[in-house]
Amino acid sequence: MNNPVPATTAPANTGLRIEQVNGRRALAQFIDFPHDLYAGDPNYVPELFMAQEALLNPKKSPFFLHSEAAYFLARSSEGKILGRIAAIRNNNYTAFTGDQAGFFGFFDVADDYEAARLLLDTASDWLRQQGFHRVIGPANFSTNETCGVLIENFEEPPYIMTTYNYPYYADFLERYGFVKHVDLLSYDIPPEYLTPEMEDIAARLEARLVRHGITIRNIDMKHFDREVESFLPIYNASWDKNMGFVPMTEAEVRQMGKDLKMAIDPDFVYFAEKDGQPIGIGIVIPNLNEIFIKIPRGRLFPTGLFRFLFGRKSIKSVRVIALGILPEYRRSGLDMCMYVRSFQVARRKGIQRSEASWILENNDLMNRALVQIGGKVFRKHRMYEKPI
Repeated sequence: MNNPVPATTAPANTGLRIEQVNGRRALAQFIDFPHDLYAGDPNYVPELFMAQEALLNPKKSPFFLHSEAAYFLARSSEGKILGRIAAIRNNNYTAFTGDQAGFFGFFDVADDYEAARLLLDTASDWLRQQGFHRVIGPANFSTNETCGVLIENFEEPPYIMTTYNYPYYADFLERYGFVKHVDLLSYDIPPEYLTPEMEDIAARLEARLVRHGITIRNIDMKHFDREVESFLPIYNASWDKNMGFVPMTEAEVRQMGKDLKMAIDPDFVYFAEKDGQPIGIGIVIPNLNEIFIKIPRGRLFPTGLFRFLFGRKSIKSVRVIALGILPEYRRSGLDMCMYVRSFQVARRKGIQRSEASWILENNDLMNRALVQIGGKVFRKHRMYEKPI
């Protein structure tokens, strides 16, 4: 976290001040602030502290091998934390897209517009010092991680690896001058999607694919590291046309694999191969937020680990987080085959709800496919942008 910004003070009548995060204690306060902000909110799900610390700590996170970020806290005159924000220089995004935009992320704030304004001012100042004239966000640190402000459906907890916030966040950002960059859609897929007719079509498609040397298999957890390495080229080739896409590095995909390993049910993860070479990936993960919502302040120890270990079998929802197929195989029917396999497993395991997210609003092909199988948009997140 380079280029420190001096402590900033708002107009004298507010008593607000900004502090840049330095050191383990301040980073822990940065991570823990949302737990206090959302205390008593029945829909808030705490992030696991150990995962957040690994993501945000420059000594541990692979993001800092190529990019930079600075973290800031807003405090009242009494020293109470009122908000947090990260200013982010993603060099890989700039190199890949040519877009000279900085990012903000990890944005959480009390219902106090002056605190929000001061945080956004500080992040904007830091990004201007980096040479940027436009800011996009929130992104934590990119679209490869959690991102977006929740703008629709505040009535139920979020699914795993998606964000949750109070309704006033969008109001504060728009009051500050941010405008819509893109909306991210979450689909609820009804259990009745999987009809006998659909299963028959998928079975015939798979048989045809096999005749052409294309097979689908489950992930091999005994060779997990090798499987993670196979994921990287598929991901980078499959998502490279998506708005805001940033190619993942080998170190980042290894970190992602480490984070996801405890969440993965191998019955829900598929590789498609052509003559033994990976050409597609489908990842559905149990919605561990059903457990995490019961773990105070995201600490697995001393009791949270037992809740996690003994709660996994009771999970009743899943999230489709990735379905990527190399461009030359996208019209082969592989996507339907992997969807049907996933929902057959879900039915067998007693899963009651499925979310597919997030889908860019301008991804017409994927949105049409989800609507055709009965999916309904039941939640929206929004990314914003603004000149600075």
